[in-house]
Amino acid sequence: MMLICGTIPQEDFPLSIGTVKFSGKSLTVGAREILCLQGTAALTGAACVTTEYLGVNPPQALLVGDRGTGKGSRLLYEYLSKNLPPLAPRVLVLHYILPVMGLMKKVCESAQRCHQKPIMIADASSMYAAKAAGLATRFDVFTPDACEMAFLADPDATHPAYMSRHLFDSDITQTPELAAKAYQNRSAARLLLVKGSVDYIVEEGKIIETITEPDIPELEAIGGTGDTITGIVAAFTSAGLELNEAAILAARANRMAGRYARAAPASRIWEIIAQLPAVFREHLCAWRGSCGEMMVATR
Repeated sequence: MMLICGTIPQEDFPLSIGTVKFSGKSLTVGAREILCLQGTAALTGAACVTTEYLGVNPPQALLVGDRGTGKGSRLLYEYLSKNLPPLAPRVLVLHYILPVMGLMKKVCESAQRCHQKPIMIADASSMYAAKAAGLATRFDVFTPDACEMAFLADPDATHPAYMSRHLFDSDITQTPELAAKAYQNRSAARLLLVKGSVDYIVEEGKIIETITEPDIPELEAIGGTGDTITGIVAAFTSAGLELNEAAILAARANRMAGRYARAAPASRIWEIIAQLPAVFREHLCAWRGSCGEMMVATR
């Protein structure tokens, strides 16, 4: 089971957990509907579409409203701290949650108490909390962009806004140097998928793949396109792929979905997500070299 955890920018959205359904422009968790715009909703939508195509169980989501006060985030942290062992997710995805280091530590301790520790994936503010609390090495995958990569590499930074270098000075071509520093400082997960004009897949400090095609610069202007990559990685991992292959396929698929959608700055993220089944149908087996035992072999 895959469990996606994050906040929704609606203050009145109560803590909700359940199987996610994706339909067109929105997600449904239990009886509650969420417009799929960006952030955790975009991540979850991409995970839903990918798991449906692969024929595996849809993701479960633990969501709560939080518009920056932290109240919802604390509820989410506390729920995970108490309930992770009985939930027993195979893949745990932590996304937009107010970065509270002490509470993130409790969640990691709860994950250790599971009968089998889940594969742990973090992006956005959950990744900040993990790094700042010295917990990065407990995670299996981080999916930073270039600025976040600079944050991971800075041994003194506790948040990307407080790096020793200016937040916007980072260049994706600096990834090899920054990744080396992050691993040296034990501030990186086992695998990094660094998102940008070049996508870098870094495993245990070694760059194993770079992805540049198709080059769709318009994706940079569309909110949620980094979140969707994380959702696709999580779905492939939930389907049983190795982390490195899941990351490579996710980066390729996200770019190709942008091409299929004829992405423009005004495009909405659900238009990109909607193209994923066609991308998988036409490219996934070729990218893998074969379909193997994946259920896509029959599609």
